[in-house]
Amino acid sequence: MDRDLVEQARRGDREAFTVLVHQVSDSLFAVAHRILRDSGLAEDALQNALVLAWRRLPHLREPDRFEAWIHRILVHACYDESQRARPWVTTVRVLPMDGPSTPDGSTALADRDELERAFRRLPIDQRAVFVLHHYLGLPLVEIAEMLEIPAGTARSRLHYATHGLRDALTAEAELTVPGGRLA
Repeated sequence: MDRDLVEQARRGDREAFTVLVHQVSDSLFAVAHRILRDSGLAEDALQNALVLAWRRLPHLREPDRFEAWIHRILVHACYDESQRARPWVTTVRVLPMDGPSTPDGSTALADRDELERAFRRLPIDQRAVFVLHHYLGLPLVEIAEMLEIPAGTARSRLHYATHGLRDALTAEAELTVPGGRLA
């Protein structure tokens, strides 16, 4: 991140802020989408975060930490958006198992769907830490600073998210027996 650009934006330069937004918007949207699991909600959270960032930018104390600062604002916007969102509802249709013996991509799609359902079951704060750690590759200490939570809380949220995913995927696998019937 260009420190001079951040400083210009802090002083009210809209063009400088626009350039900063263009530099980070794809990453911000990807994080919001991974946390919220919905494109529309992610767009809303991103828009709210950018408006809030523009308003709070003059108060940014460390221009070198702009990216961490705006990610923190985004995660909190995701928390707010998840509170406004309606519960996710799905219709599941069981398909017969007799079909082509060669892989057709439906297995990968089913695995991705199973993982999606498991991820949606996690509380939003656990999803946020999981995404920041595994998608952005941030260390837990930096995530804790970013979210303004103790490092132990960040570790705990990641631990519970990982176990929650594992438990949900294991339970899903145990429900299915050969032939596609539920046990």
